[in-house]
Amino acid sequence: MHPPLDRPHPECQSQIAALQYCHATTSKLKFWGCNKVKFDLDQCLKEEKQKLLKELNKDFDVKRRAEEDAYQNALGRDISFEEYLQKDKDYMRAMDERKK
Repeated sequence: MHPPLDRPHPECQSQIAALQYCHATTSKLKFWGCNKVKFDLDQCLKEEKQKLLKELNKDFDVKRRAEEDAYQNALGRDISFEEYLQKDKDYMRAMDERKK
């Protein structure tokens, strides 16, 4: 199932137009009539989504660290939970045993 086609999809406009034309001209009794066009549109939308996600997650580590720092400052703590775990001897021993 594809997302709503009424919002802009600049890279997929030709596939959207082809699907709309296929739906308008193909008999409703021929269920598989637009499968190839639909498959092409799905591929285009998938590529568009991958590009969008790549752009949104470009600075993910920096954003995550900033959120973690803000959270720790709000709680009045100097170290993160991950740093605390690295200093915890019982936790490190349990992790070493788990690896074995």
